[in-house]
Amino acid sequence: MSGLSQIEAERRLEVYGRNEITEEKRRSRLLIFLSQFKSFLIVILIIAAVVSAVVTEEVTDAIIILLIVLFSGVLGYIQEMRAEGAIQALKRMASPKAVVVRDGKEIEIDSTFVVPGDLLLLDTGSKVAADMRLIRAVDLKLDESPLTGESEPVSKVAGDTVFMGTTVLHGRGEGIVTATGMKTEFGKIAGALQAIDDEETPLQHEIDRLGKWLGVLTIIVCAVVASVGLLRGAPPVEIFVLGIALAVAAVPEALPAVITIALALGLRRMASRNALVRRLLSVETLGSTSVICTDKTGTLTEGEMTVRKIYLKGRMIEVTGVGYTPEGEILLYEDEKLNHDLELLLMAGSLCNNAHLRKEEDGWKIVGDSTEGALLVLAEKGGFTKDLLDEKCERIDEIPFSSERKMMTTVNRCENGVYAFSKGACEVILSCCRLSESEKEEVLKNAASMAGDALRVLAFSYKSVKVDDSNLESDMVFLGLVGMIDPPREGVKKAIARCREAGIKTLMITGDNPITATAIAREIGMQDKGEIVTGAMLDLMGEDELERIAEDVTVYARVSPFHKLKVIDALKARGHIVAMTGDGVNDAPALKKADIGISMGITGTDVAKEASDIILMDDNFSSIVAAVEEGRTIFRNIRNFFTYGLSCHIGEILLVLFAFLFFEDLVSVKGFPLPAVQILWINLLTDGIPPIALSTERPGYNIMREPPRRKEEGIFTRRVLFYGIVIGLLVAIQGSFIFHLADPEKAQTMVFTTIVISEMFNVFNWRSDKESIFKLGFLTNKPLILAVSSTILLQLIVIYLPFLQGAFHTVGLDPGDWVLMILVGLSTLVVVEWMKFVEKTRLTHT
Repeated sequence: MSGLSQIEAERRLEVYGRNEITEEKRRSRLLIFLSQFKSFLIVILIIAAVVSAVVTEEVTDAIIILLIVLFSGVLGYIQEMRAEGAIQALKRMASPKAVVVRDGKEIEIDSTFVVPGDLLLLDTGSKVAADMRLIRAVDLKLDESPLTGESEPVSKVAGDTVFMGTTVLHGRGEGIVTATGMKTEFGKIAGALQAIDDEETPLQHEIDRLGKWLGVLTIIVCAVVASVGLLRGAPPVEIFVLGIALAVAAVPEALPAVITIALALGLRRMASRNALVRRLLSVETLGSTSVICTDKTGTLTEGEMTVRKIYLKGRMIEVTGVGYTPEGEILLYEDEKLNHDLELLLMAGSLCNNAHLRKEEDGWKIVGDSTEGALLVLAEKGGFTKDLLDEKCERIDEIPFSSERKMMTTVNRCENGVYAFSKGACEVILSCCRLSESEKEEVLKNAASMAGDALRVLAFSYKSVKVDDSNLESDMVFLGLVGMIDPPREGVKKAIARCREAGIKTLMITGDNPITATAIAREIGMQDKGEIVTGAMLDLMGEDELERIAEDVTVYARVSPFHKLKVIDALKARGHIVAMTGDGVNDAPALKKADIGISMGITGTDVAKEASDIILMDDNFSSIVAAVEEGRTIFRNIRNFFTYGLSCHIGEILLVLFAFLFFEDLVSVKGFPLPAVQILWINLLTDGIPPIALSTERPGYNIMREPPRRKEEGIFTRRVLFYGIVIGLLVAIQGSFIFHLADPEKAQTMVFTTIVISEMFNVFNWRSDKESIFKLGFLTNKPLILAVSSTILLQLIVIYLPFLQGAFHTVGLDPGDWVLMILVGLSTLVVVEWMKFVEKTRLTHT
C-alpha cells in the first residue's frame, strides 16, 4: 500500500487537527497569585493591619503584618508554579515519533502530525501513536497495561484495534489510523479526567472555618473590652486603641504563613523521601487518609516478571533475585553443580526467545516480551548469555508462537549438531514429548502446584533434528517447567504492615486475574480474611450493596477504570478519606476523584502524573508510608502551633479584662497592665519566629501508631480549646500576680516581660501535644532554640535601649526582677507537663 499522499495528509491535518491531547484550561499566573489571598482570614488580617496603622499610628506593626501576608502568598504561588513546572502535561504521553507510509515511502514524522487514514507501521519497542485497525500482524504482542491494567501481553491479529499509548513488545504490524488526539481511547479517558472537579482538602475547609470564627471573635473582643472599659469610666480613645490592639492579638496573623511554611517544609522533607507534591495542601490530606487503594502491577509489584521456581527431574528448585537485574542464584544442593538437563533448559529458555536484555544507565531493561525477558535473566543467573549462545547456536528456523498453537519452536545449529528447542503451555509441550502417562501426571501435578502459587508456568522441550526435518515438534525430550511471577517490591510488605499499625486499610484494585492478585495480596500481608470482588461482580452490585461491603473487601480484580471510580465513591460514602495509587492512563480518573491521588514517577504515564496530587519518584509503595508520616506530622505541628497561639492570645485578653474588672485601683496608679503597643509587640514576638520553628518539628515515635484523624476533626477541637483556656488563664494569673507585686514604675515592664517569658516556656510545651519535653529534650529542635533566643534578645532591646523605652513604656529591670519573672513564667511549663502526665496516665488505665 502506498498510504496517503503528503498533500492529502496535510489537508486532513487541517480538518482533524493535531494528534495530541488537549489540556485543561489553566489559570493565569495572576489568578494563581491572587488566589493566595482569598481566605477570609487573610482579609481580616489586612483590615486589622490598616485599622491598626490608622488608629494606633503603629505603622511598623502594620507593615510587618502585611509582609507576613505577602510572604505567605508569594510562597504559596512559588510552590504552585514550581509544581506545575515539574509536571509536563498530557501531551508527552503520545509517542514523539511515528513511522508512516506517505506517497509509497516509509518516513518518520512527529507523532502529532499523524492523521486518520495514515498507514502506520509498528515494530518491537515502538509506542503506538494513534488508534488504528490492523491490516497485517506478525506475531504481534502489545503491552496494554497503561489502558487496561492487565499485566499480561495482548496478542493482536489482522482486524484488531490497537490503541494509542500502548507499546509493542514483540513482532511487527501495520494498520490504518482510525482516530487521533482526543478522539482516541486515550483521549476519551483524558477528557473524562478533566470533567472531574477538584475538591477542597479538609485543611482548606478548616482554615476558612477558623478565619470566620476568629473574625467573629475579633468583633466580640472589641465589643467586650470597649463596654467594660467605658462602664469603668476609662477614656474612650484609650479604650478604642486598646480594643483594636486586642482585636489584632485575637487574630493569629502568622497562622496562614506558618501553615504554608509547615506545608512547604514538609514538602521538602517528602521530596527527600522520594515523594513530589504537586498541590501544597494535599500533604495534610494524605496524613489523614484512612484507606489506600493501590494498583498491583508496577506499584505493589516490580512490574518485571521474575522466575521463582524450576521443576526438573522430580525436583523443585528455588531461584533468587528480583526483576530484570541478573543477580541471584539457582538454589541447588551445595555439592551439586549445574547438570546437563538444567543447562539444556536454560539454553532452551534463551535460544527459543526473541527478547533482549540490555544494561542501561538507569538499570537493566528488557526489549520485547516480559515473559521472555524473565527467561533471559534466568539464563544469565545460570551463566548463559544470550548473545554468546546466539553466536554458538545460530538460529536457522522458527515456528512462532500463536494463541492457537500456544508454543514456540526455534531450530539452532550448535557445535555438536542441530537442535529444536520449544517452550509453551504445559499441556501442549507434554503432548509433544516422549513421556509415560504417570510421568505426565507428575509433571501436571507440579505445574498445578506452581499455578496455585500464582506463578505463570512454561514448559520446555528439545530434540536433535536434521536441517530439513519436517516434523520438528513431535517425539521431543521433556526438559522441565519454569514458574514466574511479577514479584512484590522490596519493602512493600513492611510498608503495608506500617499502614495497618497506623489504622490505614490498604486495598488492591487491579485489572489482573483474581488468582494472581490474591496470591500477591497474601504474600505482602494485605489479604487475610477480606473478600475478593471482580469487575463482573461490581457490575451486578448497586451503590447501597457496594457501600455495605466496601470496608470488608481487600482485593478487587478484573476491574475497569469506571469500577475504580465506583469503589472510591463507596468508600467516601462510608466517611473515609481515600488515597489512590496508580501509574496507567486507566488510573487517572480515579486518581483525581480520590481525596489524594498518588502516581508513580518512573513507570507512571504523564496522564496519571497530571491527575495526581503526589508523585512517588522511586515508584516505591514504601514511600507512601513516609508521605503519610510527614502528612500527619505537618497537621500535628499546625495544631500545636495553633494551640500555642490560642493560649497566648487568650492570656493577653483575660489579663486586660481582669484589670478592668478587679484591679481598677491599681490601673489608676500603675496604668494598664499591657498598653496597646506592648500587646502588639507581644503578638509579633510570639506569633513570629517561634511558631515557624515549631513547624520544623520532626515526626514523633508514636505518630504512625495512632489511628487516622477523623474526617470531621479539624485543627480546632475541644482538647485544643481546653488547653488554650487553661494556659491562657494561667498566663493572665501570672500577669496579675506580677502586676500586684511590682513597683508602679516597673509594673508595666515586668508584666510585659513576664508574659513574653511565659510564652517562651509555653512554646516548648507544644513541640509535642502528648510527649514530655524532658523526653524530647530541650536542645533537639535547634531552630526553636534560635527562635526563643532571638525573641528574648528582642525583648531585652526594647527594655534596655533608651530610645525604645519611651515608645514601649519600659524601664530597666534589676536581676532580682528577672529571677521573679522567670520563676513565675516557668510555672507554664510545669503545669502543662503535669496536665500531659495526668492525661497519659488516664489513657493508660482506660
